[in-house]
Parts: sequence; C-alpha cells; structure tokens
Amino acid sequence: MNSKEKKPVMTEEDIMKLLDSCYEKCLNGIPKVSPSVEELANDYLKKHRTTEEACRAMLKNQIAKCTTSGVVTGFGGFITMPVAILANVGSVIYVQMRMIACVAYMADYELDSDQTQTFIYACLAGVAVNGLLKQAGIKIGVKFTNGLIKKIPGKVLTKINQKVGFRFITKFGTKGIVNLGKLLPGVGAIVGGGLDLVETKIIAERAYKWFFKGDFSVKDQNGEDMIEIDDIS
Repeated sequence: MNSKEKKPVMTEEDIMKLLDSCYEKCLNGIPKVSPSVEELANDYLKKHRTTEEACRAMLKNQIAKCTTSGVVTGFGGFITMPVAILANVGSVIYVQMRMIACVAYMADYELDSDQTQTFIYACLAGVAVNGLLKQAGIKIGVKFTNGLIKKIPGKVLTKINQKVGFRFITKFGTKGIVNLGKLLPGVGAIVGGGLDLVETKIIAERAYKWFFKGDFSVKDQNGEDMIEIDDIS
C-alpha cells in the first residue's frame, strides 16, 4: 500500500453496525438518558390536539436541543459503539435518528419492520428513494403508508442501505465529518457554529415530508440535493 494512501475511516459494514446500534437504542431508550421513541411520541401526542401539531412541536424541540452544546452531556458512555467513533458524532446521529423515528411512529409506521428502518436510514443520510419505488412498482403518487412500505422487496432495501453506507463514508471523511458533529474537546459537546442546527432542520423537514406527506421528491424543500439511486439490478 502506498504510504500516502489514506486508509478509510470506516467501511460500509461499520456504518451499518453503527446505525443498527443507534436504531436499537432509539426504539428501547437509554436508561437515565432518554426515553424510547414510543414514549417520546406519546408524550407529545397527549399534549396536542392533532398528530401533525404534536409532530411539529416535537421537531421544533429536537432542533432546539441540537443547538445546545450540553445536549449530550452524560452521553459519553451511553452508547457502546460497535465501531470506533467519536462520541459526539455518534450522539448527533442518535439524536437525529430518534427524531426521524418519532415522526415515522406518529405517522403510523411500524418501527420494527425492515422497510421502515431502512427508510429512516435513508432519510437520515439524504438518499433519494423515489426512483427505486417506481421501479419496484410502488405507487408514490398517492400518500405513502405503512401498508405500501411493507410491499417493498428486499433487493430494494439492500440497494438503499448500500447507498446509505456510501453516503456516510463520505460524511466521515476529513472534510465531511464536521457535518455530523464539530470536533470539540471533551465528550458531549455537539454544536459549534450552527452546523448541526442547519443539518437537523433539513432532516426534520425531510422526515415530515416523507412520512406524513408521502413526498419522496429528489430535492428537499430548501433545495438540498440528495443521492439518487439509479437502478436495483
């Protein structure tokens, strides 16, 4: 190997292990740190007249949390990561993933299904799925529902997961890692300079558009491009 050649920070397999670990903790919660997605969602649903109002309130609060440097204080050992990763980066992924999963739960998607799990990963990573859905014969002109998502075949999920892994590998690069969590000294500090605020807002709007509106257009409302998936062959 050329001495100048940089060894990849993480492999696609590492990325999926990381995402799976975070997802499991999203669903079950972390004792003394955060409630499960179901508990989080139901708390908001009890306090608001409609599901949409509850969802919007939850998103607003989660975005606000990502602007607070102490949002993950005490999270240092909260996730025993299956791969070596900076604690603040893993914490940002966890907070953002839990936000998306909460939206999906409020929109009546089954969080324990492989299809929903993959879509949450794609939403987090910014991977466009509308082209694949069309190729799989899934109608996306109508509101996408939990019933429709169950019809997505395994080969489509595999293709999406591959793109998710690739997307995160680029984010974990030397230049891209700041998009997931600014490298601050000490465990727990997430945000500096509003980087996570901007990204979390984008993800929040994408999650609402995907799971509540069934809109899987390639561009977000703010014009952010997402990775397109060409085919499922």
